[in-house]
Amino acid sequence: MRATKRIPVTSVTWEEISGLKRPGQTSDELLQEMVETEKKERLVKEMESIEKNEGFVKLE
Repeated sequence: MRATKRIPVTSVTWEEISGLKRPGQTSDELLQEMVETEKKERLVKEMESIEKNEGFVKLE
């Protein structure tokens, strides 16, 4: 069962989000894609930081 939630945004933000949607794509689908993209970007940044600052430990 899906619950509907409302997220207040400014009209400018609403227009930006609407402009990013592909034809037939819902706002929910777009936001899900954006969340996944952000998660991947954070993971890559974290891995780069570890590689640069801490290094990896070889497992046997």
